[in-house]
Amino acid sequence: MARNPYLPYPTRIEEVTVENGARDIKTFRLAFEDPAHAAEFRHLPGQFAELSIPGVGEAPFGIASSPTETGYLLFSVKRTGLFTNELHSLEPGAPIGARGPMGKPFPWERMEGKNLLIIGGGFAFTTLRAAIKYILDPANRARFGSLLVIYGARTPDELMYKNELAEWQARGDIQVHLTVDVADKPWTQHVGVVTRVLDELNPSAAGTLAIACGPPIMIKFTLLSLGKLGFLDDAVILSLEMRMKCGIGKCGRCNIGSRYVCKDGPVFTREELKALPAEY
Repeated sequence: MARNPYLPYPTRIEEVTVENGARDIKTFRLAFEDPAHAAEFRHLPGQFAELSIPGVGEAPFGIASSPTETGYLLFSVKRTGLFTNELHSLEPGAPIGARGPMGKPFPWERMEGKNLLIIGGGFAFTTLRAAIKYILDPANRARFGSLLVIYGARTPDELMYKNELAEWQARGDIQVHLTVDVADKPWTQHVGVVTRVLDELNPSAAGTLAIACGPPIMIKFTLLSLGKLGFLDDAVILSLEMRMKCGIGKCGRCNIGSRYVCKDGPVFTREELKALPAEY
């Protein structure tokens, strides 16, 4: 029997990591109360889940952990409102519900054998982090071609997952280019928006799929740059996390034309989005 989609899995906060100096982005590691639920919760990078706090409510967040990281889930959350304020106040040991996994993941079968270009901006790097971890897992790395990552933030302090970024840059099977809008004295890497780095690197569109997630203004100019580089619309994959509420296509809050971001997405190709009303 299928699990009730309205019923969350009981979890507890196992660990909280502060990602930036402003302390308004935290990564929560959630452990399942029942080990059987950990095996039952089967997701792929690109999907999301609804987190719930008793007496407060629930909200959707992209899953930041890869399915290769077993026994727990990661969610990186920026403090922006009532629910996230309450979530940020919780300490390890606090109970929290996780309803999911939900939505359509990145097209992993199509991505096999392809070179991959991953472009992220700000705190919208969560599901991209999951994708990178999944690709780099020893059991998966040979299934994909080259991996080029461009990740930008306002300042070096606003870059998430700093230890992992350094580990990835030290590897030989992935290229990671970091860029910031405003650099401090210790910063020795790129300065400028992600599209500037993208234009400088000039990656080939041949045999390559591009995956982008970030603020709308970044996506707008990234699409222009990818078009100039020769990427066709069906080779550009976007993740839209907008207006979602119920997560199962019932409330209608996230619809774009006849499609629902929570159910038909949040992953779409640019070709798919061009067929929809320009509401994103």
